Amino acid sequence: MRVKEQRKQLIQRRSTLLNAESARVITRPHIPGDKARSKDLIARVSKLSDEDVHNLLEVVYQDFSARHRNFREALKRNFERIAEHVPKGISLSSEQQLLLGAYFTAEYSVEAAALFNPSIVIHPDQKGVDKGSQRFVMSFRATGEGHVSSIEFRSGIVDENKDIYFDPISQYVATPEMHTDPVYHRLHFQRKIDEICACERVMNQLLDGLGETFTFDELQLQIKKLRSTKFRVIDKQHTIDTALWLARSNYEVIFRPDEQISERVIFPVTENESAGIEDARFVRFTDEDGSVTYYATYTAYNGVDILPQILETTDFLTFKMHTISGKAARNKGMALFPRKINGNFVMLSRQDGVNNYIMFSDSVRIWEEAQLLQEPVHPLEYVQVGNCGSPVETSEGWLALFHGVGPMRRYSIWAELLDLDDPSKVIGRLDEPLLSPDEHERDGYVPNVVYTCGSMLCGDALIVPYGIADQRCRVATVSVPELISRLKAN
Repeated sequence: MRVKEQRKQLIQRRSTLLNAESARVITRPHIPGDKARSKDLIARVSKLSDEDVHNLLEVVYQDFSARHRNFREALKRNFERIAEHVPKGISLSSEQQLLLGAYFTAEYSVEAAALFNPSIVIHPDQKGVDKGSQRFVMSFRATGEGHVSSIEFRSGIVDENKDIYFDPISQYVATPEMHTDPVYHRLHFQRKIDEICACERVMNQLLDGLGETFTFDELQLQIKKLRSTKFRVIDKQHTIDTALWLARSNYEVIFRPDEQISERVIFPVTENESAGIEDARFVRFTDEDGSVTYYATYTAYNGVDILPQILETTDFLTFKMHTISGKAARNKGMALFPRKINGNFVMLSRQDGVNNYIMFSDSVRIWEEAQLLQEPVHPLEYVQVGNCGSPVETSEGWLALFHGVGPMRRYSIWAELLDLDDPSKVIGRLDEPLLSPDEHERDGYVPNVVYTCGSMLCGDALIVPYGIADQRCRVATVSVPELISRLKAN
């Protein structure tokens, strides 16, 4: 009875339910088999008459062009991916090239399986918003065929009554252009290389020819030089593969300005993300000079190993993706505080999959040490605790949400208060869950789970979007004064 009374006082579930939509599709390269098979397919299309090519292409346009912006460009781009396999002596018309692009393209439903684990931040553009209201950007983990996860977005308004209104969702879904980093910093590169433990002597030979900053082209030039050295071939190749893997793990993606935010999908493009980009925790970070950058930590997964990554953006159009290095850059669930404290970046993290940790660093991309912040203390969190996104600053302290896992792998969301000047000190926490799965939230892909990757302060209310059963989402609101009063009492 006590738990029910507390929930009624502190948490209010809003009626909006966000479900996965299988009709939201992107185009992806579809390479059916090895090079020989691709060449056979190219040869078959080259033998079609001009009329047959035209008619086939018209059918493709009729069936698919209305489902994608810039559809013709997508077909052309995917033809260019296999153009090198066109047998010598075969000349292809523009329509044959586009038709081949269609053969080497497939639709992928980015959220066919689930839409869950959201986070929320203040929108960078607040123009025209009524007093007392706030525009937001909400991110989601979207999961499709093969359980591959990507990052999706929605926007909307929280009004003065703390009612949530989402902007209309576009019928289109778009993936961005991808570019390798224009400039790499040798310090970050070297630190990550040291963790991977590539052949040290060979790697030093490679890096010695590079400056404090270098480009991808300069790295490739040094690789060419390395191949002519007398090191063992196996050591050289391992070093080259490692360097290229790391370079390609640091990149940027750029969306078109005419693509609505609900159209933008950050889909895995590198080897270390091949099985998914998981659980992005977005935060609006204000630097000491007043400049604002949106960061998000996320987990890159290749089907075997995980790699902590961080992205940054100022406009939700261009996103820079970077690896995080250091001895404490491990496991899942890192969450950055929204500003520096005593001159340091601060991050919540998991080191052992059981407890919550806190880290301090002079670099947002290098984390060497972590200290224990909290252990499971309540029976409903005995299995593990972990952060639920970046803390929110209040006059009374840092308001942090975390999850606890109890019997039957049941997840619940809790709250605690950290000291403003020394967030390694817990100065209050709830003695019961803030949110647990109710009778409508138990069932789904992963039963008995409620989970959030980040909340947002709006006036005197905390806006908490949360995933339900790793399948769908909902939004709840909490009175901050009431919550802090409860936290300070504990």
